[in-house]
Amino acid sequence: MEIEVIEKKENLLLDRTEVKFKVIHAKEQTPKRDDVRAKLAELLGVGKDTLVVSYMKPKYGICETLGYAKVYKSKDAINNERLPVLVRNKLKEKKKKEAGPAAQQQK
Repeated sequence: MEIEVIEKKENLLLDRTEVKFKVIHAKEQTPKRDDVRAKLAELLGVGKDTLVVSYMKPKYGICETLGYAKVYKSKDAINNERLPVLVRNKLKEKKKKEAGPAAQQQK
């Protein structure tokens, strides 16, 4: 798996760097999000806990995947990100719903 940074842009308002990248994975399956996060963090020289991969879109018929990631300056700034994205990146746990009184009575 080889990662190539296509575009890198500073977003000062949200205290992050936005990165568009391409993953070339010849004769391999589409890489896992966690593997891409680790390799991209190493390539950019940042901690894995401040990097969020928003999406990865594999190209049909070609061993390439295009993606978009955000590198935050601190762990506090990462809280601006939506909860489902943080759960997908294994930075937060999904909140479990508690059974209300109506649900308990039906059992």
